Amino acid sequence: MKPKVIVYKKVDSTVIEYVRETCEVIYFEKLDSQSLPSFYKELKDAEGILGSGLKVDEKFLELAPQLKIVSNISVGYDNLDIPEITKRKIMATNTPEVLNDSVADTIFGLLLATARRMPELNQMVKSGKWTSQVGENLYGVDVHHKTLGIIGMGGIGSAIAKRANYGFDMPILYHNRSRNLEAEQIYQATYCSLEEICQHADFICLMTPLTPKTVKLIGEKEFKLMKKSAIFVNGSRGATVDEDALVQALQNGDILAAGLDVFAQEPVSPDHPLLSMDNVVTLPHIGSATYETRLKMAKVAAENLVHGLEGKQPLSLINQDVLTEVH
Repeated sequence: MKPKVIVYKKVDSTVIEYVRETCEVIYFEKLDSQSLPSFYKELKDAEGILGSGLKVDEKFLELAPQLKIVSNISVGYDNLDIPEITKRKIMATNTPEVLNDSVADTIFGLLLATARRMPELNQMVKSGKWTSQVGENLYGVDVHHKTLGIIGMGGIGSAIAKRANYGFDMPILYHNRSRNLEAEQIYQATYCSLEEICQHADFICLMTPLTPKTVKLIGEKEFKLMKKSAIFVNGSRGATVDEDALVQALQNGDILAAGLDVFAQEPVSPDHPLLSMDNVVTLPHIGSATYETRLKMAKVAAENLVHGLEGKQPLSLINQDVLTEVH
């Protein structure tokens, strides 16, 4: 008998077909008030789940006693209670690496758009307000040769450093849990403290994963340390920033501008003060949102799922400790 799995996110039909070769698939394109009762009914004897964003914690796992693997279609896994999942001898996987370049493109595009005030100027042209030569009050700032600070020099951080070093001749400062010697050698990145990045970088990209230690990693203290000409870009998770402190920093002129792909609450409330600021460029958490990359991510997640249920080691297992328990 094939193991039963639940796919709870819309994915390409080729991904479903691949999983169906070895598993019985229950497919939900999305979870909402109508589909949730059926989802929970199917969950009671499911051996695997594949999707993203669903909070998998103790309460959820009580409803899934047969679960053997949780396959996240995401590099981040702050939605997964890894200690609880591991305690129950369940494998947890994610999809790192395949999205590095797409996210780096997005973050660098956000950096450029913020620095050169592209959304603001685009709206000016489209609304018919471009009636004369653009004055200094609408000038942006250069990106090339400016110092870039990267907080979180993992795969995506390194891809951002590559673009900055080779494309824009930017000196790079970085802060990470451990030194990234490859980034230092290839992209001439300099390892330094968080405080040093805040003090010396012209552009600061926050790319750290969300963990208990990184909640509100950037707050009032850090914004006060930044240059008044600094531009802050968040491509990690909204909770890594104290949004109230960010609003204050922008209103007080402690920093020049911000580019955001993530928010503490998503979707962000339409009356959030950040949305009314001309010096803030916002995106709806679309760092990896290209068709090609999302398909690659779903395929990796599907392979993780199938490998785990076949008794093989998944390609990107988060909780390595569970291996000795499972196999």
